[in-house]
Amino acid sequence: MSVLDILEIILTFGAIIVLTPLLGKYMANVFEGKITIFNKIENLIYRILGIDAHEEMTWVDYTLNILVFNLIGFLFVLTILMFQGRLPFNPQHFAGLSFPLAFNVATSFVTNTNWQSYGGESTMSYFSQMIALGTQNFLSAATAITVLLALVRGLSRKSVPEREAKTLGNFWKDLTRSTLFILIPLSIILALILVKQGTIQNFSSYVHATTIEGKDQLLPGGPAASQIAIKQLGTNGGGFFNVNSAHPFENPTPLTNWLSLLSIILIPAALTYTYGLMIGAKKQGWAIFAAMMIMLMVGTFVIMKSDLGVNMMEGKETRIGIINSSMWTGWTSAASNGSVNAMISSQAPIAGGVAMLNIMLGEIIFGGVGCGLYGMILFVILTVFLSGLMVGRSPEYLGKKIESREIKMIILAILAPSTCILLGSALGVSTKIGLSSLSHQGPHGLSEILYAFTSAAGNNGSALAGLNANTNFYNYLLGFTMIIGRFAVLIPVMAIAGSMVTKKSSPPSFGTLATDNAIFVVLLIGVVVIVGALTFLPALSLGPIVEQFLMNKGILF
Repeated sequence: MSVLDILEIILTFGAIIVLTPLLGKYMANVFEGKITIFNKIENLIYRILGIDAHEEMTWVDYTLNILVFNLIGFLFVLTILMFQGRLPFNPQHFAGLSFPLAFNVATSFVTNTNWQSYGGESTMSYFSQMIALGTQNFLSAATAITVLLALVRGLSRKSVPEREAKTLGNFWKDLTRSTLFILIPLSIILALILVKQGTIQNFSSYVHATTIEGKDQLLPGGPAASQIAIKQLGTNGGGFFNVNSAHPFENPTPLTNWLSLLSIILIPAALTYTYGLMIGAKKQGWAIFAAMMIMLMVGTFVIMKSDLGVNMMEGKETRIGIINSSMWTGWTSAASNGSVNAMISSQAPIAGGVAMLNIMLGEIIFGGVGCGLYGMILFVILTVFLSGLMVGRSPEYLGKKIESREIKMIILAILAPSTCILLGSALGVSTKIGLSSLSHQGPHGLSEILYAFTSAAGNNGSALAGLNANTNFYNYLLGFTMIIGRFAVLIPVMAIAGSMVTKKSSPPSFGTLATDNAIFVVLLIGVVVIVGALTFLPALSLGPIVEQFLMNKGILF
């Protein structure tokens, strides 16, 4: 590792730490209605859609609006993908997708997974990329932010004897502000920088070029920069081109690589500070940030160490190198982003194992925009509950008592994706149709299937890429896994928000467990690792761990 590599690592982690309170404060102002620059546009949207922005919703109404909105989005994307051959902005004359693939892709982008069983430049028209997939890049990220806001209000609003709090805000207002004030402005800024650096942004037909070897090469075009910006900032990860951010038309320079990497974590990290401001306790937000950052650093450095130990460039872009590839793998798997600038399948087995573990923990090491933080808050509440049991007192978080209803919802939210990962992988390795898609045998073959279901259930979207997932078996099974991974967590979170908002808040006492200090950060990390990691230890042992030992002995698959 060179001095420049070390400086880049310090600069990248340092930038996130510095930018977190700056962007976090801005987002808190947005959600609390203190930013007025876009008020006319915001109010016009409400009038056009017939929305009463002042009408607050209970958790049931809020959840129903989310589900209906996402169902409409799914049908919208599905229709465009199946009929893209008849739609404009299709200079390559790509035909519509088959129903199984269209179902998988629509599910993928609506759930913010962005799993890709297709090659973008050989499958998707510009219209599909922009109107279907690009729109969901914004809306799926904004949807997760709205759920987080509902949970924050559930925890921070206080019932009093004369009035019980019941509402959690307005879904449409939260969705509009998240999109209009945060995701769109940041995406415009990043897209302009990407274009300036050489990321393509056009509507041209593909160009035939002659290589220095005298062979014909087809150079793809398209409005890539605008899609890449929200792909990273919205923790979506779906590549405009098949090789994602390893493609020079997506990621042409060291600056675009660094800014894209920074964008993956930027909003999820800043939301921890937003959370602290909105609940009136900044130290609570910093404690969660510290737990996330420690786990991110440990995972990233293990990936770097294992890749440097192998020290080979196979599967890595020569412009990017080992360190940047390793850091990207650590960040993208921790942030529910799924974009890649190298082939994870070609990295050291332990590197792929750590990437899988990051997702298996529940995508709460910063995780996706909004959903990473509300997932971590579930672990915070669980930690408080377990700590209360150990000391023999009623557990409380932010002055509100934690009871069996909340714990049942948390267990459901943790177990549902975990069950999908293990059962889906079991089906994959125990059926002929599941095994027929493998390109490797032995432990690496198991890792390919295990990673696919982990990525789908965690709504991540990255893959080991040796598995041919464009089959009816995997398109349907992974599609349903994505749905469960998203909504079997989202709905319990909303139920917890609805339960907590009605509870009366009591002031802290001498025996109240502090949830904003170093001791609690250690406890939180311990619960995450024990609950999350141990669930998958047997599967990881048979996959990447065994493969690492075999590779050390010179046995490759």
